[in-house]
Amino acid sequence: MHTAVLGSGSKGNSVYIEMEGMHILVDAGIGVRRVMKGLKEIGVTPDMLSAVFLTHEHTDHVKGLGPLLRATEATVYTRPGTLEALPKRKELPEERLEVIHDEMKLGPLTVKAFSTLHDAADPVGYSFYGSNSKCTLATDLGFITSSVQSAIDGSDVLVLETNHDPAMLKRGSYPWPLKQRILSNRGHLANEEAAWALVHMKKRPKKLFLAHLSEENNRPELAKETVERVLREQGAASPTMEITVARQNDMDFWCE
Repeated sequence: MHTAVLGSGSKGNSVYIEMEGMHILVDAGIGVRRVMKGLKEIGVTPDMLSAVFLTHEHTDHVKGLGPLLRATEATVYTRPGTLEALPKRKELPEERLEVIHDEMKLGPLTVKAFSTLHDAADPVGYSFYGSNSKCTLATDLGFITSSVQSAIDGSDVLVLETNHDPAMLKRGSYPWPLKQRILSNRGHLANEEAAWALVHMKKRPKKLFLAHLSEENNRPELAKETVERVLREQGAASPTMEITVARQNDMDFWCE
């Protein structure tokens, strides 16, 4: 299994996953040139990409979709509500837009979509199951629901949101309505909230990417330190779990 976070943050998000010979992107919120450059660095050509799974329709997750579809033969999968809400949908090839409800097969993989709390039409996270491995992406979370907690459990690789530090957010320059949105249960996940989700996992991942960090309301070292501190204090630290803070402008790669 290969996982590469090609870009993560408020300016654009995209994650590459390779499992059981399938080559997948989750979200297309960065430029197609950056996607292609990142894939080339790990030996993936455009014709190898078979699917793009969209979590929701916000710009930082879909703005590169049109150019990406023109550069590849990939099929897009997303929830019906997201499909209807996609910006510039009429410019996308209709025959390559498919709906995923709760579960589907993609070659040898099983893909499960799970609902998340976020201020979008029908937002989801995804779990990808191979014969002996599981990779889950859960970002843009206002709150860790029981279904999200269940979905992330047992993942070998987990991409989990650590968007902000509440104190930094409250002191920062964002207008109050935006602060309220981020702090709401349909906003974004704070560092410590992500840490508690990890504490409650029955089986923690081998590889953890801390993702979707705010450039103004968080710092990479703070996100990692907070997660590690909570895990340590709760007796849940795992010496076998490798933690990486995903970056906005650089690729972070992991291979099992």
